[in-house]
Amino acid sequence: MTVQDQERKTSRAGRNLPAAIAVGVVLGAAILASLLVQRHFFIVVVSAALLIGTVELARALREAATIRIQLVPVLGGGQAMIWLSWPFGTEGVLVAFAATVLICLLWGLARGAEGYVKDSAASVLVAAYVPLFGAFAAMLVLPADGVGRVIAFMLGVIASDVGGYAAGVLSGRHPMAPSISPKKSWEGFAGSLLAGMAVGALTLPHLLDGQIWHGVLFGAAIVLTATLGDLVESVIKRDIGIKDMGTMLPGHGGLMDRLDSLLPSAVVAWLLLGLFIPA
Repeated sequence: MTVQDQERKTSRAGRNLPAAIAVGVVLGAAILASLLVQRHFFIVVVSAALLIGTVELARALREAATIRIQLVPVLGGGQAMIWLSWPFGTEGVLVAFAATVLICLLWGLARGAEGYVKDSAASVLVAAYVPLFGAFAAMLVLPADGVGRVIAFMLGVIASDVGGYAAGVLSGRHPMAPSISPKKSWEGFAGSLLAGMAVGALTLPHLLDGQIWHGVLFGAAIVLTATLGDLVESVIKRDIGIKDMGTMLPGHGGLMDRLDSLLPSAVVAWLLLGLFIPA
C-alpha cells in the first residue's frame, strides 16, 4: 500500500485503524484482567483513568482557551468520589461531589475576580463530567454480579462504537450534527443502534439474570448516551479549537477521547441494571 493509499484510508476512517485496534485490545485486556483477578481492582483502573482524563481535559482547556481549572480540588474530589462509592454508594459520591464544588468555589477566591466565573464554572463542569459520571462505572462492580454488569456495560459501548464506525465508513451519507462532528452520520447511528441492541440482547440474559427485552432496551440506551457523550466532547473540542484531548493513545488521541462515550453511559448502565436486575 502506498503512502497516498494509507493517507486516504486514514482520512476516510478518521483514525489510524491498526493503531486504534491495538490500543483498544490492550485497554480491553487490562480491564478484563482487573475484573477476573479481583473485581474490586476495576475501581483502581477507573480511578487511574479518570485522573488522567481530568488532567488531559484541564490541560486542553488551559492551553487552548486559557481556562484555569482548579485542578487540586477537582483531582482530590474526583478521587474521593470514586473511593467513597465503594463503602457508601451514591451517598458517598454525592457528598464528595458537593464538597468538591464548594472547595472549587473557595479555591478560586485566591486568584481574584478576573476569570472567577469562567474558571469556577469550568471546574464544576469537569468535576461532574469526568469523576462524577465515572463513579457510576465504579459502582457497577460493587454487587456480587458486578463483573457481569461491567462487562455488559463495556460491551454495549464497544458495540456502539464499532457498529457506528463500520456503518459510517461504509455507508455514511447524512451528517447527524455537521457543525459539531461532521463525520458522524445517521447511517452510523443506525449501525450503532443495531449493534448495541444485539449485544445487549445477548449479554444481559447470559451474563446476568436479565430478559432479552431488558438487553434490547439497555443496548439502545447505551447507544444513545454513548453518542451523546461523543457529541459533547466534540463540541467542547470544537469550541476551544483542538482536534484531540491528548496524544497518549495512538489512533485515538488522549485517554479522554476514549472516555467520552463511556462516562454518560456509565450513569445510564448503573440506573438501568439496578432497575432491571436489582443487586
